[in-house]
Amino acid sequence: MALTTWLLFVAVATVSILSPGPAFLVAVRNGMAGGMPRVALSSLGNICGLLLLASAAVLGLGVVLTTSEVLFTALKLCGAGYLIYLGVRQWRQPSLVVTRPVAPTRSRVRVFSEGLLVAISNPKAILFFTALFPQFLDPQLPLAPQFTLMVGTFMALSFATLMTYGGLARQIARWLGSAKRARWINRFVGSAFIGLGVSLLRLRQPV
Repeated sequence: MALTTWLLFVAVATVSILSPGPAFLVAVRNGMAGGMPRVALSSLGNICGLLLLASAAVLGLGVVLTTSEVLFTALKLCGAGYLIYLGVRQWRQPSLVVTRPVAPTRSRVRVFSEGLLVAISNPKAILFFTALFPQFLDPQLPLAPQFTLMVGTFMALSFATLMTYGGLARQIARWLGSAKRARWINRFVGSAFIGLGVSLLRLRQPV
């Protein structure tokens, strides 16, 4: 892959990664409530999910989603349902913001799995990779090295961005120690999860 092509891919990937989405909300919530170790675990789960999605796109799942209405609808419902579940759970939690690190209330496996599930339950991500990758692949060159470079770049950018968001959220949390403010932030984050889930329900099958 030519350097200019890779730099263009980096630019496009950066714009898409910086756009707030479910992974952003998970990083912010974990940064406020659990500290950077939890942000790192959920972010690691997210980029592992991105690897699975990118592999699925290359193997043709994105094409299948555009042709199979049943599969597209099923995946959309699963993704939306999971985001709405996260939102409702966030609303019901008594507090979100803490002023100092606390002992984790959830296992490391659960934190990692949440990041992974948020990534792989979103059909928009599969369609994104399906549409994005072919624009930068050179059919005259071996595909495996190009795929590895693009996926590795996307994963590295995603991880760095999520860690940055989580770190900023952790700093903000130091200024928001009151229980009343914590409840409102909790409700805001929960509502955002629910809103993303509802928006996913409105996603239409590409034609």
